[in-house]
Amino acid sequence: MPAETVTAADLAGAVRAGSGAVEPAGAVRVRGGAPGDTAPRAGAVTADPAGAVRAWRDADPYAEALRAGRGPLFLRRGDGWLLPLDVERWCAAPDRADATVLERCRGSVLDVGCGPGRLVAALAALRRPALGVDVSREAVDRTIRAGGTALCRSVFDPLPDEGGWGTVLLMDGNIGIGGDPVALLRRVAELARPDGRVIVETAPHEVDERVDVRVDDGRGGESARFPWARVGPRALLPHAAAAGWRPVTQWRSEGRPFTQLVRAPGPAGPRRD
Repeated sequence: MPAETVTAADLAGAVRAGSGAVEPAGAVRVRGGAPGDTAPRAGAVTADPAGAVRAWRDADPYAEALRAGRGPLFLRRGDGWLLPLDVERWCAAPDRADATVLERCRGSVLDVGCGPGRLVAALAALRRPALGVDVSREAVDRTIRAGGTALCRSVFDPLPDEGGWGTVLLMDGNIGIGGDPVALLRRVAELARPDGRVIVETAPHEVDERVDVRVDDGRGGESARFPWARVGPRALLPHAAAAGWRPVTQWRSEGRPFTQLVRAPGPAGPRRD
């Protein structure tokens, strides 16, 4: 097995051991460095990545939930519909579903919207080159305290080693970042190396919507409004094709659906594990 492959057994050992490393905020150790879903569609919105960055950065309910390590926390649409956010899972060690993702990582790993950094920290414990990026300072600080490396930055900002990442992760529904999946996947194509891959965790049911949402703690605290997208496993595929990606594998673990994409062109249609 290639040395750069993470196996589930390796991951379990790394999570138990931990890396113990703490680095200053903004530190980078990378090569070349320098969220049946039958909710109604609520209407398309114009993507505004910069606005989404500002909203997440200023989303005090999100920062407070990360500090506490638990919710309740939701994305709330304008029509009042709520999407629960799994803060407890994000703040815990990687689970079995996460392990199926990490064992597919190759080369250096960029975790976009890394949150409190469970995946980056697990990779760091294995001495794998990995970087998390998140617009929330609290998320970045938690990642660093867990032993990972992270930058407080948007995926649309300049990033280290652009065009050189072996694997880019869009976990926990982060295909929604910016409210435009095609624009996000095009940006990821600029970040990944030519033979690189992107692993996307989609919504668990079929949905394809672009909406304005707020982060809401259910107790009156909320963020500014920002654009978000939700995409199901099948709905992802045309967005990926429009951005120059093709699916090679789709799988589910613990009820969570994942798709691995590589560069087009190539045989159409994913293999299902």
